Amino acid sequence: MATYPDSRLARTDFDTRREALATYFDSTARQAWIDLTSDAKVSGIRATVRAGREEMRETLMGWLPADLRRTRVLDAGCGTGALAIAAACRGAEVAGVDVAGGLIEVARERTPGFIGHGRIDWLAGDMLDPSLGTFSHTVAMDSLIHYSPDDLVDAIEQIGERTTHSILFTFAPHTKLLGAMHTVGKVFPKGNRSPAIVPVAEEDLRERLGTLKSWQIGRTQRVSSGFYTSQALELVRRG
Repeated sequence: MATYPDSRLARTDFDTRREALATYFDSTARQAWIDLTSDAKVSGIRATVRAGREEMRETLMGWLPADLRRTRVLDAGCGTGALAIAAACRGAEVAGVDVAGGLIEVARERTPGFIGHGRIDWLAGDMLDPSLGTFSHTVAMDSLIHYSPDDLVDAIEQIGERTTHSILFTFAPHTKLLGAMHTVGKVFPKGNRSPAIVPVAEEDLRERLGTLKSWQIGRTQRVSSGFYTSQALELVRRG
């Protein structure tokens, strides 16, 4: 996958992590992710994750305008495409980008034949690629939870340079319960385990985001469902 010499994250741990995620989701986890994001029967652990992800997707969609016609939306880390499809059904022109080409293939297969005024361009690659252009809204649902706080905020800053209205993203909140669940999760069979998640203290994250002069923090919502814990945060462009 290409890196960009002028990128502040070029040749860093961010790239190493991104490439590891691409390998994981295109090999070990591909079928499990297909099952998780469908109505296929899954284990009790994965059922709680599925329910949590559905609630989180509904939360983020609730923060977007009801009418997205003539609006460009970036689904950064779109996976198998549920959120991108929902946005397109509201009329958005969506760029659904994921590092895992195999998941993009699934997203294409799941795209309805008719999505009204909306449109989706499915792309396998880097969500930070500046050639993607400018968007009114960017959504990164559970796609930045595998990165360090430094890299997460740096990625948000880069995304912010080509987003004009709002950035909606999720992070793994640092809680005692989440830490314990991660520890317990290591004893489960590999098929029930996801790539390492990096818990982030909300206070620390807010302080880091406060350095982004063009953005202010808006709404936040935590979703907890069994083995799924994630917190949504909204950034709104100032003035």
